[in-house]
Amino acid sequence: MKRLLASLLLPLVAFSAQAALNVFATVPEWAALVREIGGDKVRVFAATQALQDPHRVEAKPSLIARLRNADLVIATGAELEVGWLPLALRESGNGKVQPGQPGYFEAAGHVRRLEIPARVDRADGDVHAAGNPHIQTDPRNILKVGEALATRLGDLDAANAAAYAAGYKAFAEKWRAALARWEAAAAPLRGQPVVSQHKAWPYLYDWLGLKEVATLEPKPGVEPSLAYLGELTARLAAQPPKAVIRAAYNAARAADWYAQQAHVPQVVLPFTVGGSDGAKDLFGLFDDTVARLKAAIK
Repeated sequence: MKRLLASLLLPLVAFSAQAALNVFATVPEWAALVREIGGDKVRVFAATQALQDPHRVEAKPSLIARLRNADLVIATGAELEVGWLPLALRESGNGKVQPGQPGYFEAAGHVRRLEIPARVDRADGDVHAAGNPHIQTDPRNILKVGEALATRLGDLDAANAAAYAAGYKAFAEKWRAALARWEAAAAPLRGQPVVSQHKAWPYLYDWLGLKEVATLEPKPGVEPSLAYLGELTARLAAQPPKAVIRAAYNAARAADWYAQQAHVPQVVLPFTVGGSDGAKDLFGLFDDTVARLKAAIK
């Protein structure tokens, strides 16, 4: 009888030991980061993909269904997901991943945020009260978020806490080496003037020392008219930027027009994991980003 009982219990014990933590990431960069840290200890779902505007996501039933079974939600925060995630979380009925619970993690809470407005008025466009949410464009932030995330994973899954700590340590060692390589390669970019299509890059520019002299959007999230683009081109004609930069998910119309009229190169950056053929993971994301900027900005 004891042998029979043992034979029945062993598969259950093995299943329990191998059960992965279900992680729901709102954007591809955090899905990639948790995979780097958690390895086979996590089962990860990304709610969005790289060519999707992260500001405009719907709380679809499929996302709500995924949230019902999640052990951990990783969001950017800083109001990036404000249009859909609160509703999806509420509809999921999953108490352990609600804001304020251990199963809810916001990456922006672990980094220095830029462009925090003195006032918030919708007349100023798509302005985020908590600062610019696109923190993933600075690889130094990836390191900070990863450290906090490894701790949270260990808190939720104590049996594998050592594995998460080791996963982060191995990732951080490789990341710091890559960071030094990227910074050396990008050194000539420092101080170079650029135009952005959308206010997506303050963290990237802060890291590399690029100087944003204008944006094609008259206000964040507002499509520019041809009249506005013409005025902008005339205003910058005396000291034209070195390039116009847009994210892969942005529509190309405005950047195409400006690049042609101003006779400057257009740089399409992946923005997140999956945004280009080269950006297959976090390391590829910054390899490709630095390479594209260097190729365009002489």
